[in-house]
Amino acid sequence: MLNTPIINAVERYLGENNSPFSMPGHKMGRGFLKYKNLYDLLLRGDLTEVEGLDNLHNPEGAIKESLELLKDFYGSKKSYFLVNGSTSGNLIMIFSAFKEGDKILVERNCHKSIFNGIILRKLNPVYINFKINEEFNAPLTLDKEHFCYELENNRDVRGIVLTYPSYYGTSINLKEIVDMCKERNIKVLIDCAHGAHFGVSKLIPENPLNLGADMVVMSAHKTLPSLTQTAFLHINNNISAEDTDFYFSAFSSTSPSYPFMMSLDFSRAYLEEDGKEEYEKLKEECDYIRGKIDKLDLFKTLSSKNLKDKSIIIDPCRIIINVEKEFSGHNLLKYLRKNKVQVEMSDESNVVLIPSPFNTKEEFEEIYRVLERCNIEDIKSENNKIEVVSIPDLIIKPEEILTMGKTSVDYKEAEGKICGKNIVPYPPGIPLIIMGERFNKRIIEKLSELIEDNVTILGMENYKVWVVK
Repeated sequence: MLNTPIINAVERYLGENNSPFSMPGHKMGRGFLKYKNLYDLLLRGDLTEVEGLDNLHNPEGAIKESLELLKDFYGSKKSYFLVNGSTSGNLIMIFSAFKEGDKILVERNCHKSIFNGIILRKLNPVYINFKINEEFNAPLTLDKEHFCYELENNRDVRGIVLTYPSYYGTSINLKEIVDMCKERNIKVLIDCAHGAHFGVSKLIPENPLNLGADMVVMSAHKTLPSLTQTAFLHINNNISAEDTDFYFSAFSSTSPSYPFMMSLDFSRAYLEEDGKEEYEKLKEECDYIRGKIDKLDLFKTLSSKNLKDKSIIIDPCRIIINVEKEFSGHNLLKYLRKNKVQVEMSDESNVVLIPSPFNTKEEFEEIYRVLERCNIEDIKSENNKIEVVSIPDLIIKPEEILTMGKTSVDYKEAEGKICGKNIVPYPPGIPLIIMGERFNKRIIEKLSELIEDNVTILGMENYKVWVVK
């Protein structure tokens, strides 16, 4: 018998998990059954740029035609297929839009790839903090007051990088932010990883391109029927297509996967032909199950009905389950997974589920049944209060850290030292502290909380962190 640990792990996982409410959007291949031959083609079609096909780096045939359809559907000046994920898209955006030394505003809640792009491009970031919503004890939006303050006090910024929507499917009014930036000729770059389905219906938030964004990256695989590692990049009129072409080529594989591109082509066609009806049905299913969960004593769900702040934009195709302060979102995640309901992530007070049109009615009902059986003792917690961790002081530019000597120390001994490697809880992949920033007492306390909750922490190994010597 072949020794195949990864294959064995996948087979074991598929046998143990019944209700997939995590990425990717195709839900274990169901989405591809919409096209009877695609399921088979995804393996047999693993080809290179042979005669009769096309070249992603110089599209002249089928790929060019597909990209034109993508551009027309989303309303961009030009669109690209990304086979290296949204991570490559975020790097392409940053390198195409900015030059070394540019000052930019950056939402601190951005994905780690944004911060890596800032380091590699040698930009000067001014960070905008996020705001904790007290009703759900979660960072649902950026802090608009802090944004306005930094915008007013940094007249020389060249651009801004924002996340729309957040991992929770939430955002502040993006159109308002874009308009404020446009008044000052500030480029607006959007990491829309979780919003590839946005704009497909008036019942779902708008596509950021239609709100005036200059560059947008979308993870097709998160919410659409597309393979993991696939994404879209879109540019509008304020961005050079020539510059973007260069960095697209620089940050993309020269051996692009045809199964990836087929799935991207399919997900666009699916949205165009069936998307409005399918995502409106998904919204109805999510509304229905949210209504049932809200009647349970231990839980409430994130919705416009349950949220007092009506200015927050909410994706109705995402399910956020909230627990009261004496309970733990992390413990709820463990309970759900133990009962074969696979969810995306948790924080101190919430669990995030990412449904798609390919989840079944039975799977939605199973969420309710599992929650209905939940024992208070399974999800108890002494303290689940999230606090905004203030942005640490930046002592050394992050790019300079790359060439400096570093050593590892126990994280409890890191206070006052300079961070030598980004510390990133994952998911959601948002850095807690970045290279060049100084560890403070609150960062150390937060690391202890994350460790206690068994959260995966990138940049940390055996309770040790890297610091500058």
